[in-house]
Amino acid sequence: MPNNRSHLEEDICIHIFTVSASMVGVCLTVIGLLRVVIAIRQIDSFADDLLALTAILFLVSCLSSYWALRTRSKGRMHQVERFADVVFIIAMLLMVVACIIITFAVAIS
Repeated sequence: MPNNRSHLEEDICIHIFTVSASMVGVCLTVIGLLRVVIAIRQIDSFADDLLALTAILFLVSCLSSYWALRTRSKGRMHQVERFADVVFIIAMLLMVVACIIITFAVAIS
């Protein structure tokens, strides 16, 4: 049974790693698109700054999960994996806030 749990935890780390890396790209793409909209409509938004922060947090989560996958100590793997998970959730929540800001900024203008 411990082997199945270890495999499951490694599987979670792999998912955090791949999704976090993808989300960095998504954040950067949205920042680029948002900058184009800001230039065209002459509106300013805090959302691009918030998305830059989420991109950094997703990168921290990605690197942390990679570190968890590479570590040999199970105890350290659990700590680093938990950290990566918390940072990932915070980044997702901030991304939702950025989406709300973008929605209201576009709707108001």
